[in-house]
Amino acid sequence: MQTIQQRFKVEYNYAVFFTQHLFDQKNPLLKDFFKDYTEQGFQRKALVIVDEGFAQYHQDLADQIRSYFSIAVPHIQLAPEIIIVPGGEASKNDPALFESLVKAVDVYAIDRHSFVIGIGGGAVLDLVGYAAAVSHRGIKLIRIPTTVLSQNDSGVGVKNSVNFHGKKNFLGTFAPPVAVFNDLTFLRTLDDRDWRGGIAEAIKVALIKDASFFEWMEEHATALANRDEEAMAYLIHRCAEMHTDHIAGGDPFEFGSSRPLDFGHWAAHKLEYLTDFQVRHGEAVAIGIALDCVYAAQVGKLPEADLARILDLLNKVGFDLYHPKLAENDKINLRNGLQEFREHLGGRLTIMLLEKIGKGVEVHELDADIIARSVDYLEGSKIIHAL
Repeated sequence: MQTIQQRFKVEYNYAVFFTQHLFDQKNPLLKDFFKDYTEQGFQRKALVIVDEGFAQYHQDLADQIRSYFSIAVPHIQLAPEIIIVPGGEASKNDPALFESLVKAVDVYAIDRHSFVIGIGGGAVLDLVGYAAAVSHRGIKLIRIPTTVLSQNDSGVGVKNSVNFHGKKNFLGTFAPPVAVFNDLTFLRTLDDRDWRGGIAEAIKVALIKDASFFEWMEEHATALANRDEEAMAYLIHRCAEMHTDHIAGGDPFEFGSSRPLDFGHWAAHKLEYLTDFQVRHGEAVAIGIALDCVYAAQVGKLPEADLARILDLLNKVGFDLYHPKLAENDKINLRNGLQEFREHLGGRLTIMLLEKIGKGVEVHELDADIIARSVDYLEGSKIIHAL
């Protein structure tokens, strides 16, 4: 029998919108978006799932959402329950929580012509996106990110996931949203740690792609640390732009082992687990970036002057660049993280290291002894910085 060869392409289109006061009746953005979903014969519904940490600071949110849909988007029927889920990485660690969302999709008859709307930080959006992607083989997903990190990085991409068996993002899908709505006003209730956390992802993408953006952050480091909204709005837009450009122009579903946007992440993922997620993702990424940059300098790839600038910027926006868990168990735990990252990539280790600010190079092995020396360097730098 002759072999049948199959080949096809699927085109994805989605927009990342930037706005303020999204659910204000005077804001037509959502209303205009849903005009594209008015075909006759479909009763479209929407299930809204909200991050508990965000909801606590926006106690009138549910009423605002119901009022907006009732008046501005009456052809989209909201599910009677607006579901509140725990925020942070805990949302991705609880299988029962995932099952409860899938059950809600069933109970409220959310079909493939309907929407799941996730409102929250990156971890909640990962969970909600995963539930939407596997229910009915894919329900339309709308993301409304509420943290800096989710507005400029995780919330604008194509990944969805939960943690499993002690491994970060072990279960997941590549399933793009139909739209992302970034509301700058939602960032005002963030604590300083979450405001700062997303800056790490902007530093990451600037270091591997755009030296001028890195220089802009150096110039605006004090403004960013002091919660200047105009500076943050630019940072989020530029970072999201580079993130989506990378997805469109590269390997969006990560069939290969090259993942430049995971720069600094191999150590970050392990550190999150080693600290039981007391170190948040952005904080861990900042440490991971610092560790990989020190490593690059130790092996002669990255000039010492560039290393100094990178560590200085990370410090100026408020990041700690060392955690005792990095050195725990004679650094064996951290080395295990490298092996886990290798498995996550599909068996071939590919790590981005810097040659200079704005230009990275991929390597396929790291020396364990030099990793250990790099950890010691960060510990020493912490002491010096404290003095």
